[in-house]
Amino acid sequence: MTKAFKFFEYAYLIIAIIFIVEGILRWNTNREKAYLFLGFSILAIFMYFFKKRFRKKTEARNKNQ
Repeated sequence: MTKAFKFFEYAYLIIAIIFIVEGILRWNTNREKAYLFLGFSILAIFMYFFKKRFRKKTEARNKNQ
């Protein structure tokens, strides 16, 4: 199960990278969408750290049982 959690953690990072690239590419043509993509990339990075912390807490709890 932890392998699946790790996979989804890194999936959030990949999604963040894609959104950052899209935001940069759209910066000169459509600035409103660029802001939207950059905002979603910040959210994806936040989710990466949140999921990582949650997984480590769960592993520590299961290790102590």
